[in-house]
Amino acid sequence: MISTPLSPELIHGVAEVERVDRGLRPHRLPLHVRERDIDPQLRLMEAQPSGARIAVRTEAQRIELDVQSTRVGYRTMERPRGAIDIVVDDAHIRTHPLTEGDAIELDLATGGSSTTAGGVDHIVLDSLPTGRKTVEFWLPHNEAVDLIGLRSDAPVEPSPKTGRIWVHHGSSISQGSNTTHPTGTWPVIAAHRAGARLHNLGFGGSALIDPFLARVIRDTPADLISLKLGINVVNLDAMRLRSFVPAVHGFLDTIRDGHPTTPLLLVSPLYCGIHENTPGPGSIDVSTIGTDTVQFIATGTPDDITQGRLTLRVIRDALAEISASRRDDPNLHYLDGLKLYAAADTVIHPLPDALHPGPEAHRLIGERFAELAFGTGGAFASA
Repeated sequence: MISTPLSPELIHGVAEVERVDRGLRPHRLPLHVRERDIDPQLRLMEAQPSGARIAVRTEAQRIELDVQSTRVGYRTMERPRGAIDIVVDDAHIRTHPLTEGDAIELDLATGGSSTTAGGVDHIVLDSLPTGRKTVEFWLPHNEAVDLIGLRSDAPVEPSPKTGRIWVHHGSSISQGSNTTHPTGTWPVIAAHRAGARLHNLGFGGSALIDPFLARVIRDTPADLISLKLGINVVNLDAMRLRSFVPAVHGFLDTIRDGHPTTPLLLVSPLYCGIHENTPGPGSIDVSTIGTDTVQFIATGTPDDITQGRLTLRVIRDALAEISASRRDDPNLHYLDGLKLYAAADTVIHPLPDALHPGPEAHRLIGERFAELAFGTGGAFASA
């Protein structure tokens, strides 16, 4: 078997890779942001490489990949493990569930944490088709991972990076919460259908219109940009309407400093019944802890919107008005999130935890986004 050193050239969809004792650690945010700007929640999320993949061209019929993951869980709450998807010439051929790796367990009651060390996952692909092909390992959307070793029975080389670069920023829904495997997140589904090269900046609990995220997007190569904003601002009760509107304008202005004419799509929140008319903060329904499905609730008061507190309905109206007020920017577009997932969709595809879409809803959202954004007349339609 030929051992190929893992290198940044083999990895798509990340800001950079860090060389650690075990190998290479992909990061979705650059070092200067990780060192200064992010909080512990975002630090955990950015290290989970949603949308990232190792991609090689090869004639090999056997390839082996060694990885060591780090998962985050909560005491008394079971969370699904991550997985790595194997895609050959754009066809998904297998999902490898992670069974090893380190575990960080958080205690919501005390704020404490504990860490348990684990082993290495060995992923073996054999009986691959003969001839030259592209093999991709899509990395887990919900666990951090160190890339340790890559072996094959024929040489491998970096796969060409083709397709328009689509930079997307959003919340845990964009990162992939509640889906079961990395190519099942709605942005990956949309990117695959559209032939786009995804760089996913969806971060659980962290789409908060942070100025440093605007600077990251400003400085990241992009042919297409989308921003799905609102749900985290509501469920963290992070802003009032007075501060939300200028913050979004400032976020857009910063991005435009680096991408003055790039198609930019502003996407409002999907339907989420608990926050449609009720402000945050959101919380876990403590009565559901220890059950099969933990549920989220909104703890605000609907009447508080008169004091400027935010609900999803208020945010949709505000984002539509922001987009309309920037009509001097012909490449800025607006998409109502209810066109991706609306109240009627909850009948067939309910939110399992009252907040995040399940796997089938992710597919629905991804297919609709591909049609509405990349299809004829969409913000990202090819010229």
